[in-house]
Amino acid sequence: MSDPLPAGSTVGILGGGQLGRMLAMAAANLGYRAHIFEPGPAPAADVAHAWTQAGYDDLDALRSFAQACDVITFEFENIPADALHVIASTTPLFPDRRALETSQDRLIEKAFLRDIGLKTAPYAPVSGDIHDVLTTTGTPAILKTRRFGYDGKGQARVMDMGEAGAALAALEGAPAIAEGFVDFSTEISVIAARGQDGSVAAFDPGENVHKDGILDTTTVPAAIPASLRTDAVLIASQILTALDYVGVLGVELFVTPAGLIVNEIAPRVHNSGHWTQAGCAVDQFEQHMRAVTGWPLGDGSRHANVVMENLIGEDIARASNLASEPGVQIHLYGKAETRQGRKMGHINRVTGPA
Repeated sequence: MSDPLPAGSTVGILGGGQLGRMLAMAAANLGYRAHIFEPGPAPAADVAHAWTQAGYDDLDALRSFAQACDVITFEFENIPADALHVIASTTPLFPDRRALETSQDRLIEKAFLRDIGLKTAPYAPVSGDIHDVLTTTGTPAILKTRRFGYDGKGQARVMDMGEAGAALAALEGAPAIAEGFVDFSTEISVIAARGQDGSVAAFDPGENVHKDGILDTTTVPAAIPASLRTDAVLIASQILTALDYVGVLGVELFVTPAGLIVNEIAPRVHNSGHWTQAGCAVDQFEQHMRAVTGWPLGDGSRHANVVMENLIGEDIARASNLASEPGVQIHLYGKAETRQGRKMGHINRVTGPA
């Protein structure tokens, strides 16, 4: 294994939201400077060494940004291909373009997962007669845009064939995929990392609960058998290896009577991994920075049971009261405007020793 980047090196982060903010703080803890690239308001810039405020179509700004960095990573997936080409041709990018291109398109992602032998929901590209598509997947189903959807956006449910036309119209002509419903008891997620030397470390699976399409809580340990915990970690490791991945990856899975089904992957640190800040010696943000800068991966073992709760919109007003509760760790994102459905912060509530 090569030596880590020397202290004082600059880590570029594409995206300036809360994940970029926490990555920048993790970079500082390892002695690095963070340089944010973000077109709009950037909470991450408040804790970073530098901020390039420019659009992803400004190739000259991207080139200058890349030249100012020793390594580059990202906090979100939807980075245009031209921007990736400019960056990767100048400065090492982790995870690499293949991981991004796989996860940016839900159809490509599903095909990749099937090709490496993993189970997914039944799916089909939306083309031609929507009724023929839904015959393939069955109903109920969900129509999803192939790109750019998150937190329940870009999705429309189809409970029966009679709703197909209205659901398709709701996507406004965007390229889409249909996914059949999965009969699952629980959604879990695994946060795992792969280093530049090929080593893999995984955190315990967390149990997720959503409200209005947005993650509400993640509880660790998940209420699943030990055998499924092992299976979940092995699935994450299989995906990391198949992609020759470097960095932290989030894998969302459904627990079903027939075993685990992969819902989706996220090639970045993940909301459902925030619990690691209170439950592990090395959290997901430091783990990601270790991976992309060439450090050995940290131990992913858990020392505490934790419930992570997102503070959405006006929930931010509860923060000062929550701070008085024993075992509560507060993380606020520094966003100036409170909006309905916007992630404003989160808490980690330690519920006992592991």
